[in-house]
Parts: sequence; C-alpha cells; structure tokens
Amino acid sequence: MASPARPPVAPYLTVTPAAGAIAFYGAAFGAVQKALMPALDGMRIMHCELEINGGSVMLSDAFPEMTKTRPPVPNDFASVSISLEFDSAQEVDDTVARCAKMGATTEMGPMNSFWGTRFAVVRDPFGHRWMLNGPLV
Repeated sequence: MASPARPPVAPYLTVTPAAGAIAFYGAAFGAVQKALMPALDGMRIMHCELEINGGSVMLSDAFPEMTKTRPPVPNDFASVSISLEFDSAQEVDDTVARCAKMGATTEMGPMNSFWGTRFAVVRDPFGHRWMLNGPLV
C-alpha cells in the first residue's frame, strides 16, 4: 500500500529546462511546488514534485550522464499523455486559452466529446501532451 504522503501513481517528466516548465505548470495549471532539489551543477533541477489538480507530477531536467531519459523532441509523436479532470467544462476552455497564451499548442478541441465531457488536448512548450476533461453538466 502506498504511503498517504505519496500518490500511488504519478507521472515523472523529463523536461528541459525544468525551471521553465515549473513556472509554466504553475501559471497554466495552478501547480503548487511541494518539493524541489537543485542539481549540484547549479544549472539543472534534479527533482521537483508539483501538486496539480489534486494529484502529483514529478519532473527533472535531463541528466544524460546518469539516466537514459530525454525530453520530448519537438514535432515528435508523444508516447505518453497526462490527463487532468476538471470540475467544469468552463475550466477546460479557460485552461486551453491560458496555455495557448503561454506558448502551448492546442492539438484538439475544446469540444464536447461523445463520452460526455468537454475535452481538449494541449502540448506544452516543452513537448508534453495534456488531455483536459470537464463534465458537460
């Protein structure tokens, strides 16, 4: 069983520059920083935990000297998307508009989906793809 202080599942993003992504996610999604560990080189972020929409997203800069991860390649297909569930359809529309003003690309929507939500997909300026859902009623 997971510790109550740690979510049972949380995406961990490799993103460069991580400091820029932290600022973007704060402004775009209302992310609140829960933990931050700068790297010893003083340039990169070794670990950050953000609370977004009641869940946790963790991230760090790429460390090719230590790990086999990389940030997304521009215009490359995404292999993972992060889904956010909102309390209202209006929150989806507002989030898409806010993200677009900050350099994100709207890949789909906002639209009323056949599964009964207001739905949109945005790709943030760092290459990560976010799926946004809010109830229609």
